[in-house]
Amino acid sequence: MSLIYHIIPRADWTTGQKNGEYRAESLDTDGFIHCSTAEQAAPVANAFYTSQSGLLLLVIDLARLTAPLQWDPPAPPAPESAPASLHGEFPHIYGPLNLDAVIDILDFEPNEIGVFSFPLS
Repeated sequence: MSLIYHIIPRADWTTGQKNGEYRAESLDTDGFIHCSTAEQAAPVANAFYTSQSGLLLLVIDLARLTAPLQWDPPAPPAPESAPASLHGEFPHIYGPLNLDAVIDILDFEPNEIGVFSFPLS
């Protein structure tokens, strides 16, 4: 089974469930939903969600996705000083996320000093 991950505020997931599909704001602004591999999720959170709480990590089964998936360079490109895991290609979903593609939902909170690590389910 191939999996990707999406970091999401808890309130946004609640809204997606009410609407029957999840539409990240980035779908309108960038044309896709930003996702990560297991190796990329914590570095992305530490770069863009510093010390934020109330986040979830959606576990998405690629075989269940109904919207197109494409692997693209980071958007915006990662700075040269970024960890190696923020370079390379990232999975992007080009359409709404169908809820049945989400096979698990993990609490995604930083530790006591505000640093994220990949949760073990």
